[in-house]
Amino acid sequence: MSFPLQLVSCRAAHYFHSRDSSFINGVFIKTTTTRKKKQLKVLAMSSDNSMLKMNLNEYMVTLQKPLGIRFGLSLDGRIFVHALKRGSNAEKSRIIMVGDTLKKTSDSSGGSFTEIKNFGDAQEMLTEETGSFSLVLERPFSPFPIHELHQLSDLDILFNRGRMPVATWNKVLLASTLQTTEGGGNSGFVVFSSKFLASPVLKFLNDQNGHVGSGLQKNILSSPVSQLVCIFSEKEPGDGEWAHGSFPLEEYIKALERSKGELYYNHSLGMRYSKITEQIYVGSCIQTDADVKTLSDAGITAVLNFQCGVEAENWGINSKSINESCQRLNILMINYPIKDGDSFDLRKRLPFSVGLLLRLLKKNHRVFVTCTTGFDRSPACVIAYLHWMTDTPLHAAHNFVTGLHTCKPDRPAIAWATWDLIAMVESGRHDGPATHALTFVWNGHNEGEDVCLVGDFTGNWKEPIKATHKGGARYEVEIRLPQGKYYYKYIINGNWRHSTSSPTERDERGNINNVIMIGDTASVRPTIQPQQKDANLIKVIERPLTENERFMLAKAARCIAFSVCPIRLVPK
Repeated sequence: MSFPLQLVSCRAAHYFHSRDSSFINGVFIKTTTTRKKKQLKVLAMSSDNSMLKMNLNEYMVTLQKPLGIRFGLSLDGRIFVHALKRGSNAEKSRIIMVGDTLKKTSDSSGGSFTEIKNFGDAQEMLTEETGSFSLVLERPFSPFPIHELHQLSDLDILFNRGRMPVATWNKVLLASTLQTTEGGGNSGFVVFSSKFLASPVLKFLNDQNGHVGSGLQKNILSSPVSQLVCIFSEKEPGDGEWAHGSFPLEEYIKALERSKGELYYNHSLGMRYSKITEQIYVGSCIQTDADVKTLSDAGITAVLNFQCGVEAENWGINSKSINESCQRLNILMINYPIKDGDSFDLRKRLPFSVGLLLRLLKKNHRVFVTCTTGFDRSPACVIAYLHWMTDTPLHAAHNFVTGLHTCKPDRPAIAWATWDLIAMVESGRHDGPATHALTFVWNGHNEGEDVCLVGDFTGNWKEPIKATHKGGARYEVEIRLPQGKYYYKYIINGNWRHSTSSPTERDERGNINNVIMIGDTASVRPTIQPQQKDANLIKVIERPLTENERFMLAKAARCIAFSVCPIRLVPK
């Protein structure tokens, strides 16, 4: 039985065999141990008995013509897989993915490999109509952003983002297909399309024009620009259906429309940040020692970092080196990890985070607030600070920060944390308007039941609320309540019953009642415990605070700030 794939990926080969060396499917794998880390070297045998060196995230696949691959040229000079043709040899290989970078190819004779440096190298490979080709592709470590596949109209004939051609007398700047032999006289070249330039030149011009200005300016967040210069493929007879991964073209276009306004983190762009106030900057993670120098030049004297250690490792960030650079440049680094994408963890840790920020600002630090992407945790902290410490309404603080910095903070988590803070200085239940919207759910066994909700919040158990039938045996009651602890039961066809799908407690008489805790109390050192399973749904209400609530919020937030910090915050 033959397979279109002659060489398994390096990751798969390493998984199949973990000894010092092995020979798998024509791949010799050898591991060598160094002081720093264990490295994996993959040496593949080509037909002329030469050894092909490959990196850990590279793989080789041999395909018959036609390949069925549409390639794209990016602004940084990469040739990558833009789309796969339905039913083609490339799709049948079941390993090639959209976003993989083309690194090397062999010719139809199966000879030595040619490194793909620019559009011309890839075009030469596509001109041959028959034969078998081996491709070496590189799998990106991070998911490929779908918005980069979108080609703007007439982008193929635009150059350098300035809509202007380039004139040169140096043929080394041109792609391989245009590097002809020298003729008589002093000949020059005029290039009207960026795809005909060599990759280093394309990357240089892209960086130069994308980052005009000082070292500080290059890190300022700007509107995203399409990374696609052009798309190209081999000439094939007949029409075919192209797909981006599992997306047919029509579905892909619809997905692209749905994705408008979504944020995509591109780690390769480096650290990006925005100025919120004279003392507060917010942005993505510090990646290199040079980023620390950039912050120092901008006047940053403290960094408040919410990135977890695992995230830094996944992105290949040397946290130790960055911390040492901060010490050399007299920048105070404070690491307070918050789980990425965890709304509950953000809610519980937000009061402490804001407390840290306030303490730093009180010491006259200029603070860079950061997380991995700069989209969620760090702007959420800044918004909460403005809301709690400067008495700015939540919606106004949110609009102010998102207007200056491209981000999508977890607004409900901020609202949840706001009520948790207010609960710190309250005795008993919240004395004010409702803070949360609840949906009580009864899942019975039969349809047509008469279901009512009764509790200490329904006129002290005296005023039952009739439930609405939602289909099947599901009944719901929607109600708004201030935060606090409440007891309740259901009356089913005249019988008082508790739900087994929600938490219960016994009262002083030994009766079993359902119990629901709305909100929580903020603390200096929050304990993050798993939430109890409950069929009921709770949503936080974002509304203008009363004068008394604003007073309690300011008091609680400052109480956290000035009784917390285990780190001694000293001026520079």
